[in-house]
Amino acid sequence: MTGPAAPRRILVVCLGNYCRSPLGGRILANLGGDTVDVRSAGLIDKWTQAHPEMTAAATTLGYDLTEHRPQQVTRDLIDWADLVLAMDHSVLEQLHGIAGPDTTTEIRLYLDHDRDVPDPMGRPAAEFAACALLIEAGAAPHLR
Repeated sequence: MTGPAAPRRILVVCLGNYCRSPLGGRILANLGGDTVDVRSAGLIDKWTQAHPEMTAAATTLGYDLTEHRPQQVTRDLIDWADLVLAMDHSVLEQLHGIAGPDTTTEIRLYLDHDRDVPDPMGRPAAEFAACALLIEAGAAPHLR
C-alpha cells in the first residue's frame, strides 16, 4: 500500500518577487491546498515585502500577502521545483539561463497562449487590480 502522493512543487517567478509572483504563489497555494507546495521568487533581490498596492488588490480578492518576504531565485530553487512559472517572456528567458540546459524542471509562462502578465510597477492602483484579476484567472490550469 502506498501513501499519499507528494505535493507538486511549484515556483512562481517575476522580476522582483514584489508584485506578480507573490500573488500568483498565494493563489496557487490557496487553491491547491495539500496537493501543492508553492514558493515564489524574483530575479532581483531588492524588496522586503510585497508591494502595498498588490497587497491591497490581493486582499480585495481574498488573499493575504502581509506575511510575504521576497527572495531571489537560485538554481537550487529551480531544481527544487517540479514546475517553474514565469510571469513574462523576459523572466522566462532569464530562468532558462539560470537553470541551464541540463535542467529537468519544467519552465513555462504563467499565462497560456504565450501571454505575459503585465508588470504593474509604477502604474496606478487600477493596474494592480487588473493584474491581480489576470493572475487569479490564470491559476487553475497549473493545478491539473
